[in-house]
Amino acid sequence: MNKSNRDLLVLFKQDLMTPQAIEHEVGWLHELLFTVERLDNFATAHELIDLNKYKVTNNTVEIKKLVRRKKEQPFVFLSNKN
Repeated sequence: MNKSNRDLLVLFKQDLMTPQAIEHEVGWLHELLFTVERLDNFATAHELIDLNKYKVTNNTVEIKKLVRRKKEQPFVFLSNKN
């Protein structure tokens, strides 16, 4: 897995955690974020609402194209399915 550089602020309620336990928790959090932030998972969790065409799309290919596009289109939205 590629270890990306990211700044995380992690707050713990327990003061008695060892540095190894903290490192384990941060590593687990990094793995979780790495999985969630993948473009495939992002496209699966969203739908595309195009008010210009009055169309709602769940097609992951079209969602990926919209995310990769440099210029935004007016009245085209991404909506989370949750």
